[in-house]
Amino acid sequence: MNRKLKLDELKRDSVEAFKQKSKHPIVVVLDNIRSLNNVGSFFRTGDAFNIEKIYLCGITACPPHREIRKTALGATEAVDWEYVENTVEVVAALKAKGYKTCAVEQAVKTTLLQDLQIEENGVALIFGNEVEGVQDEVIAACDEVVEIPQFGTKHSLNVSVCGGAVLWEVTKKMCLKA
Repeated sequence: MNRKLKLDELKRDSVEAFKQKSKHPIVVVLDNIRSLNNVGSFFRTGDAFNIEKIYLCGITACPPHREIRKTALGATEAVDWEYVENTVEVVAALKAKGYKTCAVEQAVKTTLLQDLQIEENGVALIFGNEVEGVQDEVIAACDEVVEIPQFGTKHSLNVSVCGGAVLWEVTKKMCLKA
């Protein structure tokens, strides 16, 4: 008979153990995310997929904040993060470190998520504002634009839902390469 696991059966890492653990070479950059709940969701998803870091840029709010904490459920303590006002500067710095920089957006020229080639040096995924998306100057600074194929009428996903789908696909590709 199948059943749900109890919390003590999940064998979760402590925050200290998680911080010491080797991370997947994935960085998330949040470009002007306005919803504190979306920010918190990215922290929680980043924790689940063991990413290196989250950069909070522009108007994106920073922890500690009650609304971020509500959806992050403590992940702001585990996932490394940094605030940098200018997203283009973050993209340039990550490129200089060898990361492949990918705006997650719908654009004239995109790579479908399933076709994305993962670099061994790591990947930086840039997610944009809930209404305006990733800024054009940020897209221009990136190596590639990645798009999630969609089949409905809206051609739009909530940014944190988008983040979960993209982070799973990228993590899956990295884990299968190893």
